[in-house]
Amino acid sequence: MELRKDPITQNWVIQEDGEGPWPRFAACPLCPGQEALSPQTIYSYGNGNGRWQVRVTPHLRPLYRIEGDAQRRAEGIYDKMRGLGAHEVVVESPYHDASLSHLSDEDVAQVLRAYVSRVTDLKKDRRFRYITVFRNQGALAGQDLEHPHSQITATPFIPRRVIYELRSFQKYYALKERCILCDISTQEISHQVRTIEWDDQFVAFCPFASRVPYETWILPLNHHCSFEEDLITWERQIHLARFLKSILRRLESVSPAYHLVLYTTPNVGAKFDRKEHWMTLADDFHWHFEILPASQPKSKSYSVKEVYYNSVRPELAAEELRSAGAEIGNKA
Repeated sequence: MELRKDPITQNWVIQEDGEGPWPRFAACPLCPGQEALSPQTIYSYGNGNGRWQVRVTPHLRPLYRIEGDAQRRAEGIYDKMRGLGAHEVVVESPYHDASLSHLSDEDVAQVLRAYVSRVTDLKKDRRFRYITVFRNQGALAGQDLEHPHSQITATPFIPRRVIYELRSFQKYYALKERCILCDISTQEISHQVRTIEWDDQFVAFCPFASRVPYETWILPLNHHCSFEEDLITWERQIHLARFLKSILRRLESVSPAYHLVLYTTPNVGAKFDRKEHWMTLADDFHWHFEILPASQPKSKSYSVKEVYYNSVRPELAAEELRSAGAEIGNKA
């Protein structure tokens, strides 16, 4: 496994040596009773009956390896390094056919608590510059194991999309001395055209320039740059769990498959980072979830030039998702 940097786009690309097909398992490797297939438990929460409710384990086929150093080096004008990092699976429930959106509020809150614990712990490792929490649901979204799960990666670089957002937040703050997401959420709630749902703590809306149909962002109303520092209390975790479930159910009514990604602060204590990059981070960045439904093949939703094509305007998407809440309530 090797990481190579594209000198034009500045994007790091994982290069595999062809590890072959997935191993065949007689039973689901993430179900209770099959812990021997993924024996290392990194984090677990018990359900009170001597069994786990949430479990975090290394990925069965990790994209990154945690041992050693990055060994960044040159090959002529090019940069490359070892596939250093961490790749973990958050098993969200012991039930194979469970769905995150249909777990209890308390069970979803425990999943969020696992995110908080693992992001906090991985940021203590100065080799890692960024921790990504993501969830792929459905075949169109590239879900690789049937059992409901999320994934966490820790990398010695900051992903390109995250860098774009960090720079945009910085520039806006330098110009206006305000957080751009705070301004956006205030305007969206005021206009109520692209908003899906909000309460006294969180808001969900379809972005003005949505990349794909029904793209949805979830963020706290009160400014906070760090997910893992904001979600430290059980009350906060249970509130977000309830809110997240509601949004996921709305989205699943129009697109069962989706990508969910958490955007939080980079690891400012990383070994090779320059702290002056993050002088205003606490004021300019605002943690959030981005959810991109995967309702059609990617080739139809964006071009190779990354100019996205969205066939459903966000205003119409938000209206449909707001209406979906009433329909879901009637079916419950």
